[in-house]
Amino acid sequence: MGPDKALLYIVATPIGNLADMVPRAVEVLQSADLVAAEDTRHSQRLFSHFNIETPLAAYHDHSDDQRTEWLLGQLEGGKTVALISDAGTPLISDPGYRLVRVARERGIQVVPIPGACAFVAALSAAGLPSDRFTFEGFLPAKSQAREKALQKLAGEERTMVFYEAPHRVADTISAMAEIFGAEREAVIAREISKAFETIHLAPLAELSTWVREDPNQQRGEIVLLVRGAEPQKTSELDPESLRVMQLLMGELPPKRAAAIAAEITGVNKKALYNWSLEQK
Repeated sequence: MGPDKALLYIVATPIGNLADMVPRAVEVLQSADLVAAEDTRHSQRLFSHFNIETPLAAYHDHSDDQRTEWLLGQLEGGKTVALISDAGTPLISDPGYRLVRVARERGIQVVPIPGACAFVAALSAAGLPSDRFTFEGFLPAKSQAREKALQKLAGEERTMVFYEAPHRVADTISAMAEIFGAEREAVIAREISKAFETIHLAPLAELSTWVREDPNQQRGEIVLLVRGAEPQKTSELDPESLRVMQLLMGELPPKRAAAIAAEITGVNKKALYNWSLEQK
């Protein structure tokens, strides 16, 4: 294979049950010249199960530019490289963005091999609205930064999807209950496609208690999903929010004014924007 045929495959791998591996992914991993893996030791189990003998090279969050350049050199030299993470679809809260970005800039073809993705699986079985959603990934680890991030999302009307570490999940759900409201519906989806898979829907206050009282719910791979806020009617906008919005509209386009006013007042950005449209 010549350099003009360089291919970088982005290969999804199972998040639990190895039977979830798609046949095309097995074929690509078997035929590639090199597989870049988040943790080469972790990937050996997958390779052994599917009789994959392709050489493995480490590529993870802490890989430096030199490592990225080495992989790009392999591609530019005509080798086919497959990128995998420990589980699921690479680049979804996993490393790989830099490699994919630069590969595309250099004319290297990037080919996705679809398969398992934890948040998509969780969303499909959660029972929350899924026509519109936002994937937020991991929240900040420190409590103050986490609460600040959640406060910014308090008015989000789409279903919100998060990943969370087991040792932080109880505190995160408690913070969500306080900031989003005790009655806001949420789901914990844990250990998807594994032996102890759990998908549990409840109001945030109840979910918080349930998770704290059962240490088993604080283990494994966790996805949290929270129902979006109810749309805020423009008639409910308070005078101070409207005053701020009017001042900003004198200097800025409505969309930008609404974004800044929302940051200042905490009022829903969409409600402010809709109000601005009504003024025309």
